[in-house]
Amino acid sequence: MNLQKRNEEMRAFFALRIDGYDAVHEEFLPTKNVLTEAMPQDAHRILDIGAGTGLELFALFARFPHAEVTAVDICTEMLSRLAERPFAARVKCVCGDFFTTDLGTGYDAVISTSALHHFAPKDKLLLYRRILDALHPGGVFLNSDYIALSSQEEADRFAAYRDNDGSIPHIDTPLTPEHEHRLLIAAGFSNVTAEPTTRRNYLLFNAIKP
Repeated sequence: MNLQKRNEEMRAFFALRIDGYDAVHEEFLPTKNVLTEAMPQDAHRILDIGAGTGLELFALFARFPHAEVTAVDICTEMLSRLAERPFAARVKCVCGDFFTTDLGTGYDAVISTSALHHFAPKDKLLLYRRILDALHPGGVFLNSDYIALSSQEEADRFAAYRDNDGSIPHIDTPLTPEHEHRLLIAAGFSNVTAEPTTRRNYLLFNAIKP
């Protein structure tokens, strides 16, 4: 899987679907809101990786009205919608991919939802190390995301993506929970846990920077 190609696919896919994005993803709000429910009480500076239109931030700002959020997304159209939200004044929007954009440092928490199941394990390991570097010691990484329910499903998804001739516009490539756990540990996180959400194939990963 070529990372640059995958990033461009994601940017183009979501840019074309911006008008229907919120309607599709509103049914995923419970999997987004768990990020806020698991957030440490003293969190203030927060980085949102793959923020999209910011649906997960409604619950976050309801609990943390004075939070400062940096929202990173590769799709300009998504961030333009986020900039229209009532909490936009407390959000710094950064357009770019997760692998080369300056993410900043010193965050209390990094959050992500429905965004990171598009990348190969070697690329995820690189990203998780970048996220670790963005946190202050004791900071938390909360990722609510789509997972493969078996190693066979994981392999089949990557095979389908590899063999796609372009006739299928979008193929997800989730990893198993065990694979995600290994990558987070390899990246340097500790106390890695995975909690169920309202969806059988979504988990909330919680990882701490030592």
